[in-house]
Amino acid sequence: MTEPQVWVLIGVFAASIFGMFTIVSTLFIRVIRSELAGLRGEFTGLRGEFTGLHGEFTGLHGEFAGLRNEMNARFDGLEQRVDGIDRDVQALVKHTFGLDRG
Repeated sequence: MTEPQVWVLIGVFAASIFGMFTIVSTLFIRVIRSELAGLRGEFTGLRGEFTGLHGEFTGLHGEFAGLRNEMNARFDGLEQRVDGIDRDVQALVKHTFGLDRG
């Protein structure tokens, strides 16, 4: 091979390497942009799901408040019944052991 042929081969090799680098970098940038756009869509979807979950937790909070009120009402009723039983037992003890007679 002569010196001009070697220089031509070096030039062709350099041009092909530069062209391949350009093509690969362009394709890489396109892939990165499309992946970032996909991630943006995923985050938007997650934001919507978290907003929905917030609404569900708000609803659960209301249900627990209602359950708390119902349980308090039942405990108040139970307390009244126990107080009534306590009063009846005290009356029976006084009557049985003659403590009600003065």
